[in-house]
Amino acid sequence: MKEQRDENAENVQNEPQGKMYLKKTKSAGASSPLNGIGKHDWDSKKKRKMSEIHQALSGTPPDVAALRRMAISEGGLLTDEIRCRVWPRLLNVQTENLPEKPAGEELRENNKDYNQVLLDVRRSLRRFPPGMPDEQREGLQEELIDIILLVLQRNPQLHYYQGYHDIVVTFLLVLGEPLATVLVEKLSTHHLRDFMDPTMDNTKHILNYLMPIIERVNPEVHDFMQQAEVGTIFALSWLITWFGHVLADFRHVVRLYDFFLACHPLMPIYFAAVIVLHRAEEVLECECDMASVHHLLSQIPQDLPYEPLISRAGDLFVQFPPSELAREAAQQHSQQTAASTFKDFELASAQQRPDTVLLRRRRREQAVLAGPPGTAVAVVRPRAKRFVRLAVMGLTVALGAAALAVVNTALDWAPRLDLQFFP
Repeated sequence: MKEQRDENAENVQNEPQGKMYLKKTKSAGASSPLNGIGKHDWDSKKKRKMSEIHQALSGTPPDVAALRRMAISEGGLLTDEIRCRVWPRLLNVQTENLPEKPAGEELRENNKDYNQVLLDVRRSLRRFPPGMPDEQREGLQEELIDIILLVLQRNPQLHYYQGYHDIVVTFLLVLGEPLATVLVEKLSTHHLRDFMDPTMDNTKHILNYLMPIIERVNPEVHDFMQQAEVGTIFALSWLITWFGHVLADFRHVVRLYDFFLACHPLMPIYFAAVIVLHRAEEVLECECDMASVHHLLSQIPQDLPYEPLISRAGDLFVQFPPSELAREAAQQHSQQTAASTFKDFELASAQQRPDTVLLRRRRREQAVLAGPPGTAVAVVRPRAKRFVRLAVMGLTVALGAAALAVVNTALDWAPRLDLQFFP
Protein backbone atom coordinates (compact mmCIF):
# COMPACT_ATOMS: atom_id res chain seq x y z
CA MET A 1 0.00 0.00 0.00
CA LYS A 2 2.82 2.40 0.89
CA GLU A 3 4.55 1.66 -2.43
CA GLN A 4 1.33 2.44 -4.27
CA ARG A 5 0.95 5.76 -2.42
CA ASP A 6 4.53 6.70 -3.27
CA GLU A 7 3.96 5.87 -6.93
CA ASN A 8 0.77 7.97 -6.98
CA ALA A 9 2.60 10.90 -5.41
CA GLU A 10 5.28 10.72 -8.09
CA ASN A 11 2.63 10.60 -10.80
CA VAL A 12 1.05 13.80 -9.53
CA GLN A 13 4.36 15.55 -9.08
CA ASN A 14 5.85 14.57 -12.42
CA GLU A 15 2.86 14.76 -14.74
CA PRO A 16 3.31 17.85 -16.93
CA GLN A 17 0.27 20.12 -16.91
CA GLY A 18 -0.06 23.60 -18.36
CA LYS A 19 2.90 25.84 -19.03
CA MET A 20 5.16 26.60 -16.07
CA TYR A 21 7.13 29.84 -15.87
CA LEU A 22 8.60 29.63 -12.39
CA LYS A 23 11.55 27.58 -11.24
CA LYS A 24 10.22 24.95 -8.85
CA THR A 25 11.60 24.73 -5.36
CA LYS A 26 11.81 21.66 -3.19
CA SER A 27 9.45 23.35 -0.78
CA ALA A 28 6.73 24.81 -2.95
CA GLY A 29 4.01 26.38 -0.89
CA ALA A 30 4.16 28.49 2.23
CA SER A 31 4.58 25.79 4.82
CA SER A 32 7.07 23.04 5.67
CA PRO A 33 10.16 24.35 7.48
CA LEU A 34 8.56 27.80 7.78
CA ASN A 35 6.18 26.50 10.42
CA GLY A 36 8.57 24.52 12.55
CA ILE A 37 7.93 21.12 11.01
CA GLY A 38 10.98 18.86 10.71
CA LYS A 39 12.10 18.23 7.14
CA HIS A 40 11.60 14.47 7.39
CA ASP A 41 8.09 14.87 8.83
CA TRP A 42 7.19 17.44 6.19
CA ASP A 43 8.46 15.26 3.34
CA SER A 44 6.35 12.39 4.65
CA LYS A 45 3.25 14.58 4.96
CA LYS A 46 3.84 16.06 1.52
CA LYS A 47 4.14 12.64 -0.11
CA ARG A 48 0.99 11.42 1.62
CA LYS A 49 -0.91 14.54 0.59
CA MET A 50 0.17 14.19 -3.03
CA SER A 51 -1.18 10.66 -3.00
CA GLU A 52 -4.51 11.85 -1.61
CA ILE A 53 -4.73 14.60 -4.26
CA HIS A 54 -4.01 12.07 -7.01
CA GLN A 55 -6.71 9.78 -5.64
CA ALA A 56 -9.25 12.63 -5.58
CA LEU A 57 -8.36 13.64 -9.15
CA SER A 58 -8.54 10.10 -10.51
CA GLY A 59 -12.10 9.50 -9.36
CA THR A 60 -15.03 9.49 -11.78
CA PRO A 61 -16.06 12.20 -11.31
CA PRO A 62 -13.13 13.75 -9.41
CA ASP A 63 -13.77 14.26 -5.70
CA VAL A 64 -14.03 18.06 -5.66
CA ALA A 65 -14.88 18.13 -1.96
CA ALA A 66 -11.62 16.33 -1.16
CA LEU A 67 -9.70 18.68 -3.44
CA ARG A 68 -11.14 21.63 -1.50
CA ARG A 69 -9.97 20.10 1.74
CA MET A 70 -6.51 19.62 0.27
CA ALA A 71 -6.38 23.24 -0.94
CA ILE A 72 -7.37 24.52 2.50
CA SER A 73 -5.28 22.21 4.69
CA GLU A 74 -1.67 22.79 5.62
CA GLY A 75 0.63 23.42 2.67
CA GLY A 76 -2.20 23.87 0.19
CA LEU A 77 -1.73 22.25 -3.20
CA LEU A 78 2.05 21.98 -2.83
CA THR A 79 3.23 22.50 -6.45
CA ASP A 80 2.24 24.44 -9.54
CA GLU A 81 1.89 21.20 -11.52
CA ILE A 82 -0.83 20.14 -9.10
CA ARG A 83 -2.44 23.58 -9.23
CA CYS A 84 -2.76 23.25 -13.00
CA ARG A 85 -5.00 20.24 -12.44
CA VAL A 86 -6.86 21.30 -9.30
CA TRP A 87 -7.57 25.02 -9.74
CA PRO A 88 -9.86 24.36 -12.76
CA ARG A 89 -11.78 21.79 -10.68
CA LEU A 90 -12.23 24.28 -7.85
CA LEU A 91 -13.77 26.76 -10.28
CA ASN A 92 -15.73 24.13 -12.22
CA VAL A 93 -13.90 24.99 -15.45
CA GLN A 94 -13.56 22.48 -18.29
CA THR A 95 -10.02 22.39 -19.66
CA GLU A 96 -10.70 20.49 -22.87
CA ASN A 97 -11.04 22.35 -26.18
CA LEU A 98 -9.96 25.75 -24.89
CA PRO A 99 -11.18 28.57 -27.16
CA GLU A 100 -8.84 30.05 -29.73
CA LYS A 101 -7.20 33.35 -28.85
CA PRO A 102 -7.93 36.25 -31.23
CA ALA A 103 -5.02 38.20 -32.67
CA GLY A 104 -3.50 40.73 -30.27
CA GLU A 105 -4.11 43.59 -32.71
CA GLU A 106 -7.85 42.83 -32.71
CA LEU A 107 -7.95 43.03 -28.92
CA ARG A 108 -6.04 46.28 -28.66
CA GLU A 109 -7.57 48.36 -31.43
CA ASN A 110 -10.06 50.90 -30.12
CA ASN A 111 -10.10 49.26 -26.67
CA LYS A 112 -10.96 51.84 -24.01
CA ASP A 113 -8.96 50.00 -21.33
CA TYR A 114 -5.81 49.31 -23.33
CA ASN A 115 -3.78 52.34 -22.26
CA GLN A 116 -4.47 51.86 -18.54
CA VAL A 117 -3.81 48.12 -18.73
CA LEU A 118 -0.55 48.80 -20.57
CA LEU A 119 0.60 51.25 -17.89
CA ASP A 120 -0.25 48.85 -15.06
CA VAL A 121 1.44 45.88 -16.72
CA ARG A 122 4.59 47.90 -17.40
CA ARG A 123 4.72 48.75 -13.70
CA SER A 124 4.39 45.11 -12.68
CA LEU A 125 8.07 44.12 -12.96
CA ARG A 126 8.26 43.01 -9.32
CA ARG A 127 5.55 40.41 -9.90
CA PHE A 128 7.85 38.39 -12.18
CA PRO A 129 10.54 36.04 -10.85
CA PRO A 130 13.89 37.72 -10.11
CA GLY A 131 16.48 36.91 -12.71
CA MET A 132 13.98 36.15 -15.48
CA PRO A 133 15.46 37.18 -18.85
CA ASP A 134 14.03 40.46 -20.14
CA GLU A 135 12.85 38.85 -23.37
CA GLN A 136 10.87 36.18 -21.52
CA ARG A 137 9.36 38.71 -19.09
CA GLU A 138 8.35 41.05 -21.91
CA GLY A 139 6.67 38.15 -23.69
CA LEU A 140 4.73 37.32 -20.53
CA GLN A 141 3.71 40.95 -20.13
CA GLU A 142 2.25 40.89 -23.64
CA GLU A 143 0.32 37.74 -22.76
CA LEU A 144 -0.87 39.39 -19.54
CA ILE A 145 -2.25 42.33 -21.52
CA ASP A 146 -4.00 39.98 -23.94
CA ILE A 147 -5.65 37.94 -21.17
CA ILE A 148 -7.04 41.04 -19.49
CA LEU A 149 -8.33 42.60 -22.71
CA LEU A 150 -9.86 39.33 -23.89
CA VAL A 151 -11.79 38.79 -20.64
CA LEU A 152 -13.07 42.38 -20.78
CA GLN A 153 -14.03 42.03 -24.45
CA ARG A 154 -16.01 38.85 -23.80
CA ASN A 155 -17.70 40.36 -20.75
CA PRO A 156 -18.60 43.99 -21.45
CA GLN A 157 -20.41 44.21 -18.11
CA LEU A 158 -17.02 44.01 -16.37
CA HIS A 159 -14.95 47.12 -15.70
CA TYR A 160 -11.18 47.04 -15.34
CA TYR A 161 -9.71 48.19 -12.03
CA GLN A 162 -6.11 48.87 -11.02
CA GLY A 163 -4.92 45.78 -9.18
CA TYR A 164 -6.77 43.32 -11.42
CA HIS A 165 -3.51 42.63 -13.27
CA ASP A 166 -1.94 41.49 -9.97
CA ILE A 167 -4.44 38.64 -9.83
CA VAL A 168 -4.19 37.78 -13.52
CA VAL A 169 -0.38 37.60 -13.49
CA THR A 170 -0.52 34.97 -10.74
CA PHE A 171 -2.70 32.72 -12.89
CA LEU A 172 -0.49 33.37 -15.92
CA LEU A 173 2.71 32.39 -14.10
CA VAL A 174 1.17 29.21 -12.68
CA LEU A 175 -1.02 28.01 -15.54
CA GLY A 176 0.21 29.53 -18.80
CA GLU A 177 -1.87 31.78 -21.04
CA PRO A 178 -4.59 29.45 -22.47
CA LEU A 179 -5.65 27.93 -19.14
CA ALA A 180 -5.15 31.18 -17.23
CA THR A 181 -7.54 32.95 -19.59
CA VAL A 182 -10.50 30.66 -18.94
CA LEU A 183 -9.93 30.55 -15.18
CA VAL A 184 -9.55 34.31 -14.91
CA GLU A 185 -12.76 34.77 -16.88
CA LYS A 186 -14.69 32.50 -14.50
CA LEU A 187 -13.13 34.17 -11.48
CA SER A 188 -13.92 37.64 -12.86
CA THR A 189 -17.59 36.85 -13.35
CA HIS A 190 -17.90 35.30 -9.88
CA HIS A 191 -15.44 35.88 -7.01
CA LEU A 192 -14.14 39.19 -8.38
CA ARG A 193 -17.41 40.39 -9.85
CA ASP A 194 -18.04 43.07 -7.20
CA PHE A 195 -14.66 44.70 -7.80
CA MET A 196 -15.47 45.05 -11.50
CA ASP A 197 -18.56 47.22 -11.18
CA PRO A 198 -18.63 50.77 -12.58
CA THR A 199 -18.38 52.12 -9.01
CA MET A 200 -16.65 50.96 -5.84
CA ASP A 201 -19.90 50.67 -3.87
CA ASN A 202 -19.84 46.88 -3.61
CA THR A 203 -16.11 46.86 -2.89
CA LYS A 204 -16.72 49.27 0.01
CA HIS A 205 -19.52 47.03 1.22
CA ILE A 206 -17.20 44.03 1.35
CA LEU A 207 -14.57 46.07 3.22
CA ASN A 208 -17.28 46.87 5.76
CA TYR A 209 -17.21 43.24 6.93
CA LEU A 210 -13.72 43.77 8.34
CA MET A 211 -14.55 45.68 11.51
CA PRO A 212 -17.42 43.43 12.69
CA ILE A 213 -15.09 40.41 12.49
CA ILE A 214 -12.42 42.23 14.49
CA GLU A 215 -15.00 43.38 17.05
CA ARG A 216 -16.22 39.81 17.64
CA VAL A 217 -12.70 38.58 18.39
CA ASN A 218 -10.94 41.55 19.99
CA PRO A 219 -13.23 44.43 21.03
CA GLU A 220 -10.25 46.38 22.39
CA VAL A 221 -8.53 46.49 18.98
CA HIS A 222 -11.85 47.33 17.31
CA ASP A 223 -12.51 50.24 19.67
CA PHE A 224 -8.94 51.52 19.29
CA MET A 225 -9.25 51.53 15.50
CA GLN A 226 -12.62 53.23 15.69
CA GLN A 227 -11.22 55.90 17.98
CA ALA A 228 -8.32 56.45 15.57
CA GLU A 229 -10.87 56.70 12.72
CA VAL A 230 -8.55 54.65 10.53
CA GLY A 231 -11.33 53.08 8.49
CA THR A 232 -10.65 50.09 6.24
CA ILE A 233 -8.95 51.61 3.22
CA PHE A 234 -5.60 50.16 4.34
CA ALA A 235 -6.95 46.72 3.37
CA LEU A 236 -8.22 47.73 -0.07
CA SER A 237 -5.18 46.52 -2.02
CA TRP A 238 -5.16 43.29 0.02
CA LEU A 239 -8.72 42.55 -0.96
CA ILE A 240 -8.83 43.51 -4.63
CA THR A 241 -5.53 41.78 -5.49
CA TRP A 242 -6.00 38.77 -3.18
CA PHE A 243 -2.79 39.97 -1.47
CA GLY A 244 -0.82 39.52 -4.72
CA HIS A 245 0.24 43.18 -4.75
CA VAL A 246 1.55 43.30 -1.18
CA LEU A 247 3.35 39.97 -0.71
CA ALA A 248 6.89 39.67 -2.06
CA ASP A 249 7.21 35.87 -1.91
CA PHE A 250 5.31 34.16 -4.73
CA ARG A 251 4.99 30.97 -2.67
CA HIS A 252 2.88 32.82 -0.15
CA VAL A 253 0.71 34.31 -2.88
CA VAL A 254 -0.14 30.97 -4.50
CA ARG A 255 -0.73 29.39 -1.07
CA LEU A 256 -3.37 32.02 -0.37
CA TYR A 257 -4.86 31.52 -3.84
CA ASP A 258 -5.26 27.80 -3.07
CA PHE A 259 -7.20 28.79 0.03
CA PHE A 260 -9.33 31.50 -1.57
CA LEU A 261 -10.23 29.44 -4.66
CA ALA A 262 -11.59 26.71 -2.39
CA CYS A 263 -13.63 29.18 -0.39
CA HIS A 264 -16.48 31.65 -0.29
CA PRO A 265 -15.77 34.99 -2.06
CA LEU A 266 -15.59 36.77 1.30
CA MET A 267 -12.73 34.65 2.65
CA PRO A 268 -10.09 37.27 1.71
CA ILE A 269 -11.71 39.76 4.08
CA TYR A 270 -11.63 37.17 6.88
CA PHE A 271 -7.93 36.68 6.17
CA ALA A 272 -7.43 40.45 6.28
CA ALA A 273 -9.11 40.45 9.69
CA VAL A 274 -6.82 37.76 11.09
CA ILE A 275 -3.76 39.74 9.94
CA VAL A 276 -4.99 42.74 11.93
CA LEU A 277 -5.80 40.53 14.92
CA HIS A 278 -2.38 38.88 14.68
CA ARG A 279 -0.86 42.36 15.00
CA ALA A 280 -3.10 43.42 17.88
CA GLU A 281 -0.21 44.23 20.21
CA GLU A 282 1.45 46.46 17.60
CA VAL A 283 -1.83 48.22 16.90
CA LEU A 284 -2.52 48.96 20.57
CA GLU A 285 1.01 50.29 21.07
CA CYS A 286 0.62 52.67 18.13
CA GLU A 287 -0.32 56.34 18.46
CA CYS A 288 -4.12 56.50 18.38
CA ASP A 289 -4.49 58.66 15.30
CA MET A 290 -5.52 57.87 11.76
CA ALA A 291 -2.15 58.52 10.08
CA SER A 292 -0.15 56.36 12.51
CA VAL A 293 -2.52 53.41 12.54
CA HIS A 294 -3.04 53.51 8.77
CA HIS A 295 0.72 53.58 8.17
CA LEU A 296 1.25 50.61 10.50
CA LEU A 297 -1.50 48.45 9.03
CA SER A 298 -0.79 49.27 5.40
CA GLN A 299 2.78 47.93 5.79
CA ILE A 300 2.01 44.23 5.77
CA PRO A 301 4.76 42.06 7.36
CA GLN A 302 6.46 39.59 5.03
CA ASP A 303 7.11 37.01 7.75
CA LEU A 304 3.53 36.22 8.70
CA PRO A 305 2.76 32.69 9.99
CA TYR A 306 0.56 31.87 7.03
CA GLU A 307 -0.65 28.40 7.96
CA PRO A 308 -1.90 29.37 11.46
CA LEU A 309 -3.53 32.49 10.00
CA ILE A 310 -5.27 30.46 7.28
CA SER A 311 -6.53 28.05 9.92
CA ARG A 312 -7.78 30.92 12.07
CA ALA A 313 -9.52 32.61 9.12
CA GLY A 314 -11.34 29.34 8.45
CA ASP A 315 -12.40 29.10 12.09
CA LEU A 316 -13.73 32.66 12.09
CA PHE A 317 -15.65 32.08 8.87
CA VAL A 318 -17.49 29.14 10.44
CA GLN A 319 -17.91 30.89 13.79
CA PHE A 320 -19.08 34.23 12.35
CA PRO A 321 -20.57 33.51 8.90
CA PRO A 322 -21.26 36.38 6.51
CA SER A 323 -25.01 36.40 7.09
CA GLU A 324 -24.43 37.04 10.78
CA LEU A 325 -22.28 40.07 9.98
CA ALA A 326 -24.30 41.46 7.06
CA ARG A 327 -26.41 43.93 9.04
CA GLU A 328 -23.40 45.41 10.75
CA ALA A 329 -21.38 45.47 7.55
CA ALA A 330 -23.70 48.03 5.98
CA GLN A 331 -27.20 49.33 6.47
CA GLN A 332 -27.51 49.62 2.70
CA HIS A 333 -26.77 45.90 2.21
CA SER A 334 -27.02 45.03 -1.47
CA GLN A 335 -28.18 41.67 -2.68
CA GLN A 336 -26.35 42.18 -5.95
CA THR A 337 -22.91 41.38 -4.56
CA ALA A 338 -21.21 38.15 -5.51
CA ALA A 339 -20.94 37.37 -1.82
CA SER A 340 -24.70 37.44 -1.38
CA THR A 341 -25.56 35.60 -4.61
CA PHE A 342 -22.89 32.94 -4.26
CA LYS A 343 -24.06 29.64 -5.71
CA ASP A 344 -23.19 27.74 -2.59
CA PHE A 345 -24.48 24.23 -3.04
CA GLU A 346 -23.35 23.70 -6.60
CA LEU A 347 -19.82 25.05 -6.06
CA ALA A 348 -19.18 23.12 -2.85
CA SER A 349 -18.98 19.80 -4.66
CA ALA A 350 -20.17 18.58 -8.02
CA GLN A 351 -20.97 15.10 -6.73
CA GLN A 352 -21.75 15.46 -2.99
CA ARG A 353 -24.74 17.28 -1.52
CA PRO A 354 -23.20 19.41 1.24
CA ASP A 355 -26.40 19.47 3.29
CA THR A 356 -26.42 15.67 3.43
CA VAL A 357 -22.71 15.51 4.18
CA LEU A 358 -23.05 18.04 6.97
CA LEU A 359 -25.95 16.31 8.62
CA ARG A 360 -24.21 12.95 8.43
CA ARG A 361 -21.02 14.42 9.83
CA ARG A 362 -22.95 16.19 12.60
CA ARG A 363 -24.63 12.95 13.66
CA ARG A 364 -21.28 11.16 13.73
CA GLU A 365 -19.79 13.89 15.93
CA GLN A 366 -22.74 13.69 18.31
CA ALA A 367 -22.44 9.91 18.46
CA VAL A 368 -18.73 10.14 19.25
CA LEU A 369 -19.32 12.73 21.95
CA ALA A 370 -22.17 10.74 23.52
CA GLY A 371 -20.40 7.36 23.36
CA PRO A 372 -22.07 3.99 23.97
CA PRO A 373 -24.55 3.79 26.87
CA GLY A 374 -22.76 3.65 30.18
CA THR A 375 -19.42 4.91 28.87
CA ALA A 376 -17.63 8.12 29.60
CA VAL A 377 -18.14 11.06 27.26
CA ALA A 378 -15.35 11.35 24.73
CA VAL A 379 -13.25 14.48 25.09
CA VAL A 380 -12.04 16.13 21.90
CA ARG A 381 -8.89 18.18 22.31
CA PRO A 382 -9.09 21.84 21.18
CA ARG A 383 -6.63 21.20 18.32
CA ALA A 384 -8.71 18.25 17.14
CA LYS A 385 -11.86 20.36 17.34
CA ARG A 386 -10.29 22.93 15.07
CA PHE A 387 -9.45 20.33 12.45
CA VAL A 388 -12.95 18.88 12.68
CA ARG A 389 -14.37 22.33 11.95
CA LEU A 390 -11.94 22.88 9.08
CA ALA A 391 -12.74 19.45 7.67
CA VAL A 392 -16.42 20.39 7.65
CA MET A 393 -15.49 23.70 6.08
CA GLY A 394 -13.48 21.83 3.47
CA LEU A 395 -16.66 20.20 2.27
CA THR A 396 -18.84 23.24 2.72
CA VAL A 397 -16.44 26.15 2.56
CA ALA A 398 -18.46 27.63 -0.26
CA LEU A 399 -21.59 27.55 1.82
CA GLY A 400 -21.06 30.63 3.92
CA ALA A 401 -23.84 30.82 6.45
CA ALA A 402 -25.48 27.78 4.90
CA ALA A 403 -22.97 25.55 6.69
CA LEU A 404 -24.17 26.70 10.07
CA ALA A 405 -27.77 26.74 8.96
CA VAL A 406 -27.87 23.11 7.87
CA VAL A 407 -26.24 21.90 11.05
CA ASN A 408 -28.48 23.97 13.29
CA THR A 409 -31.60 23.56 11.13
CA ALA A 410 -32.08 27.30 10.84
CA LEU A 411 -34.06 28.33 7.77
CA ASP A 412 -33.55 32.08 7.57
CA TRP A 413 -29.79 32.00 7.12
CA ALA A 414 -28.92 33.89 4.01
CA PRO A 415 -29.88 36.28 1.23
CA ARG A 416 -31.35 35.01 -2.02
CA LEU A 417 -29.22 32.52 -3.94
CA ASP A 418 -28.75 32.92 -7.65
CA LEU A 419 -29.43 29.40 -8.89
CA GLN A 420 -27.49 30.06 -12.09
CA PHE A 421 -24.35 31.25 -10.31
CA PHE A 422 -22.27 28.27 -11.39
CA PRO A 423 -23.94 26.79 -14.49
